[in-house]
Amino acid sequence: MRRIKGEHDKVLSQIAFWGAVELGLVFAFVAIGVFLAFRVLDFPDLTVDGSFPLGAAVAAVLITLGINPWLAALAAMLAGAAAGIMTAFLNVRFRILNLLASILTMIALFSVNLRVMGKPNVALINADTMLSPFFGLGLREVYVRPLFVGVLVVIAVIAVWRFLESDAGLAMRATGANPRMSRAQGIDTSWQVYLGLALSNALVALGGALFAQTNGFADVTSGVGTIVVGLAAVIIGETLFGARGILLALIGCVVGSILYRIAIQLALSTDALGLKASDLNLVTAVLVAVALVLPRLRRGASS
Repeated sequence: MRRIKGEHDKVLSQIAFWGAVELGLVFAFVAIGVFLAFRVLDFPDLTVDGSFPLGAAVAAVLITLGINPWLAALAAMLAGAAAGIMTAFLNVRFRILNLLASILTMIALFSVNLRVMGKPNVALINADTMLSPFFGLGLREVYVRPLFVGVLVVIAVIAVWRFLESDAGLAMRATGANPRMSRAQGIDTSWQVYLGLALSNALVALGGALFAQTNGFADVTSGVGTIVVGLAAVIIGETLFGARGILLALIGCVVGSILYRIAIQLALSTDALGLKASDLNLVTAVLVAVALVLPRLRRGASS
């Protein structure tokens, strides 16, 4: 009886581990989007708390209507980009403080998401998703999902890296580093804010679309705390990799997102700590605080 229980626990632990990796890869899109807004543009953008469930809602509704799931994901990205453009519009056109502009958009998106879905959540049970064609290839389902999402993450990292190394990407990085000097050099900083927030929230919405398709549902509350998760991934990545170039920073976002989810899973599944699923926000806050403090401690020790 004990042997059967041990084997059962081992299987559960493997499922939990790969589930954490899968979720970490899904939220890697959020981390990359947050990196674009916070680190590249120096724009504190809370729109992601609304654009993540927006992407999930748009993808889920279109899939239930029989639309191709890849086209549904593309539509989700366009919806996320529109949310980012709205935040940029409030900030650039009306000079509303960037943080307040993003909060206004985030609040409005809660109602928009309810309108899109027509109810608090939409189920995708038995619906064809982007992953459906890959389930019959002989691999276990627990491996198919992280592998599929992982390939998309690699493509996203390469695409964003190549963009940030291009002339347009350099203009965006210059805008975030020194807007006044950028304008003096002839860069349209307003356009860069529009473009940067559109790309950022498009990636976040793609993460939401993948979340809906891998988990089988879209929920209006799925975006709560998304910005904290994205920031935690970025900070953990910077702690591990440091400031050594754009490519390593993007890889750090992905690694940080995966490690964050694994740490959450370990904390909640370890009986010795006595934590429950209801303690998720507490564990999240502690992990983010540790990620913020570690670089300071490291600098203090080196000095």
